[in-house]
Amino acid sequence: MTSRTSRFRLSDPSLFVQQAFVDGSWVKSADGKTMDVQDPFTGKSLGTVPDMTADDVASAITAAKAALPTWSALTAYQRQSYLNSLLSLMRANADDLALILTAENGKPLAEAKGEIAYGAGFVDWFAGEAVRTYGHNVPSAIPGTRNNVIKQPIGVCGLITPWNFPNAMITRKLAPALAAGCTVVIKAPAETPFSALAMCVLCERAGIPKGVVNCVTVDKGEREAACGLELCENPDIAKISFTGSTPVGKLLMKQSSSTLKKLSFELGGNAPFIVFDDADLDVALAGVVASKFRASGQTCVCANRIYVQRGVYEKFAAMVADKVSTFNTGDPMLPGTQIGPLVNSRGVDKVQRHVEDAVSKGAKVLAGGRKGDGCLFEPTVLSNVPADAAISTEETFGPLAALFSFETEAEVISSANDSEVGLAGYVFTRDVSRVHRVSEKLAVGMVAVNTGIISQPCVPFGGVKGSGFGREGGKGGIDEYTIEKLITIGGL
Repeated sequence: MTSRTSRFRLSDPSLFVQQAFVDGSWVKSADGKTMDVQDPFTGKSLGTVPDMTADDVASAITAAKAALPTWSALTAYQRQSYLNSLLSLMRANADDLALILTAENGKPLAEAKGEIAYGAGFVDWFAGEAVRTYGHNVPSAIPGTRNNVIKQPIGVCGLITPWNFPNAMITRKLAPALAAGCTVVIKAPAETPFSALAMCVLCERAGIPKGVVNCVTVDKGEREAACGLELCENPDIAKISFTGSTPVGKLLMKQSSSTLKKLSFELGGNAPFIVFDDADLDVALAGVVASKFRASGQTCVCANRIYVQRGVYEKFAAMVADKVSTFNTGDPMLPGTQIGPLVNSRGVDKVQRHVEDAVSKGAKVLAGGRKGDGCLFEPTVLSNVPADAAISTEETFGPLAALFSFETEAEVISSANDSEVGLAGYVFTRDVSRVHRVSEKLAVGMVAVNTGIISQPCVPFGGVKGSGFGREGGKGGIDEYTIEKLITIGGL
């Protein structure tokens, strides 16, 4: 591995690249500036990548525009073949991709391997969907005419991806865009650019023509803002797909208005996790662990508000605390580590603030509650959390399980829906009628019943309200990258 760390070795060191990828070439920024990328566990440098400018982004857009006519003219079966080649390469290099992911993100290695498999699943799914962008015929109201509706690629797409799933959030956007016949410019996250660049290596090896996939890297601050503005205001970008915070999503929407781009946003969450007194508590406990503590709590569908009905509250709180107290926290590269570091110190500070705020308002710490070394934070359980705690309205994005109590179904539905966002919700009950009743009343885009795992490549992913719009995955995921064109033929 070509880097400044010796914590791990790649079977194929060429997957670790410290340059951006534009028009089929590995490039530096126009002015030669770079940014440092750190291992969140050790705090040491992993390497550098270009700190690019808006002009660099414009060059990538130009390359993608030039590649669009040839790529979009391929048959769906040809594009499917390219995606299948990419899929094979991902699976063959899964261990190395996971090592890179863990090094820059801090996710435990076992979870990183799971993410690579999850990310490959999107490539697999959309390779299949590439040949299913069906059009249709519509009976005409005008005698002597016929109406044909076809689907075509929307054009050049800007893909803005987050650091919490450095591989899967790219493949979830990249695969349907390529399958539809679009070309792309990926803006990699500053915290985790190496996973994005490794995917570009594999795209190159899969034979995907130059300019079809481009990836730019840029540091936080003024340059990032300028690069984002270029993606939003450049008229050659037809669509922006963004995963990130609600405030940034609102800004990107405003910036894109002058060019009327198609947008799909997967934004912030504040997921309610509801445990009714008739639930199987062992199943609910497994659900809490899967939903709340995966990726050290840094997922948009994390259980942020855990509502437990009064009759089982004390018992369930003790079960969660006992389980969380057994978690191994530490070096994400070591086997057995369940909770790794947060991606940066800002994340640690937010968890600490939420703990201190809740405790000051009467909450009780049942497990954890303290900062560790570097960017580690002990997995934490709080009971008796009051409704006015900051965690009620703010997404923690860390390993903090906050337990609230409730009495009635109507009460918990009201509390769960009292949020400006609505991405995911979780319901645990053995009452079949309640399953349907509560699921339909929750103001979220996705509901998981008696499970803590909600996302799959084959189903739609997305939210309502401040959690955004559009869907990724599922049979409609490719439609986000297409337009419908009507062809009315007369003289028949």
